[in-house]
Amino acid sequence: MNIHAIICTRSKTQITKTLHDLLSFLSRCEVKTNVVVGSKSIFDAYKNTFNKIKTDPDDIVIFCHDDIEIKESESDFKTKIFKLCNESDKVGFVGPAGTTFLSQNAVWWDHELWRQGFHRGKVYHINQNNQIYSTDYGPPADVVVLDGLFLAAKASAIEDIGLSKPQYFEGEWDFYDIHYTSKAFLMGYTNKILDIAIIHHSNGELVGRESWHKNREAFVNNTKLPLKITS
Repeated sequence: MNIHAIICTRSKTQITKTLHDLLSFLSRCEVKTNVVVGSKSIFDAYKNTFNKIKTDPDDIVIFCHDDIEIKESESDFKTKIFKLCNESDKVGFVGPAGTTFLSQNAVWWDHELWRQGFHRGKVYHINQNNQIYSTDYGPPADVVVLDGLFLAAKASAIEDIGLSKPQYFEGEWDFYDIHYTSKAFLMGYTNKILDIAIIHHSNGELVGRESWHKNREAFVNNTKLPLKITS
């Protein structure tokens, strides 16, 4: 059983220090890493690269941003991801942050729902003074959707769920995570919070893009919402 990683980066000129450190960590974990540079679509980058790499059904594939640090020991990282992805044959995606309730606005991190206790997981950030702080959403649990900074699943589940962009999406980079993980949930898979420490060197600035809003609206118009954990 192997672990693969597919990292889609927009940087065409150089590997940033953050990406260099991420690749070094994954290499120490014996993860077979694929970096996709200059793709016009994150959907195509993930789908085409997954189709090219040789995976066994029980292999695990990671899809992650190029601006994260994984602050775990190599052994703990591998143990946690193998254990969670193999809890049952119906585990879908696992990742560090998500929600048990996706409302009609399809914004998983909706602050009102956060205050009501629906969100799960934890992500770390670095402030302007280079201090690390955590965004605590809630204790690990099963969730309906996950944030796309880090997603992982067994190859057999990915084959079943699929990675194609839905025709109703105009944007090539937005809402892929909500589409993938909600599709897994609706197909009967269980998405789960993976309790690992990840520093995300981004505060979600891309959410303000017009393409994000268009894809969100298209998702809302083509999905029966809300989605929620019922048990």
